Amino acid sequence: MSQLSNSIESSSLASGAAPAESDKTKKAQALATAESASEMAPEKIVVDNPPPEPDYPRYRVHPGRPIILANLDPNAAEDYKKKKHVEKELEKQRQRLQNLQERLYAEHKRSLLIVLQAMDTGGKDGTIKHVFGGLNPQGCQVWSFKKPSDEELNHDFLWRYHQRTPQRGMISIFNRSHYEDVLIVRVKQLVPENVWLERYHLINEFEHMLTLNNIAVIKFFLHISKDEQKRRLESRLQDPDKHWKFSSNDVKERLFWDDYQAAFEDMINNCSTAHAPWYVVPANNKWYRNLVVARAIADTLEAMNPQYPSAEKGLENIVVPD
Repeated sequence: MSQLSNSIESSSLASGAAPAESDKTKKAQALATAESASEMAPEKIVVDNPPPEPDYPRYRVHPGRPIILANLDPNAAEDYKKKKHVEKELEKQRQRLQNLQERLYAEHKRSLLIVLQAMDTGGKDGTIKHVFGGLNPQGCQVWSFKKPSDEELNHDFLWRYHQRTPQRGMISIFNRSHYEDVLIVRVKQLVPENVWLERYHLINEFEHMLTLNNIAVIKFFLHISKDEQKRRLESRLQDPDKHWKFSSNDVKERLFWDDYQAAFEDMINNCSTAHAPWYVVPANNKWYRNLVVARAIADTLEAMNPQYPSAEKGLENIVVPD
């Protein structure tokens, strides 16, 4: 520590002002974090008779209670058996999302960041299409993150993601995200272990900062089995209309399946917080995946409770001219 820093610290401690301000700041931060955390357990706020249908809270990863991906069934679907069994409920949740998005956009005070991560063919694109397809494009943006550019590599690893976080009133969906920097860089050994290990902490701090700035953060890992990935890749090969979705690189990446599973597991266990939780969603059944994601987000938005702004005064006296 420099002499100047020592002098400032000694002066602050002597006056007693800095510690008092620090305590006040910490209390305000703790209160804001607790309020955000309560909204991230929306079933306790908006569900009359828990558990909800579908029971999305069962898939939320709680801090201090690590999960083992190999023990979680990607075929799970509760009592739902077929796609037709969820169609009505999925449409209901999509309508809720549309109405709540309008309120969020009109209120213009808060925003929502949705993170989607999965293995290749895990269903990120399909989830965006089937869950968010009815949202107003004016209030919703989707960002897909590919290989970083030279400019992006010349900044800290979070720089390019921070630029895409949602403005007030907006919903942003990250199709892949800042978590790629503890996934592919780890599996492909693009950076040393001590670098990606430190990033768990930096990501948690980043998401905490977003939360304290009125950006709610909710994250979904779409969990498929290795057999299901094989089936989906083969389906793309057999259908000429799906050839555009297939890359020979997908086959190469599949060879790293176990390494990616370990990386995803550590990512989830290290970075699921009460205020920015991870959900591990069974995703072999696409229709069930869509329903779980839609209900979890709709309930979260309802717990956030965005309100239309007050109407302009004197509207009752206005007459529209002929």
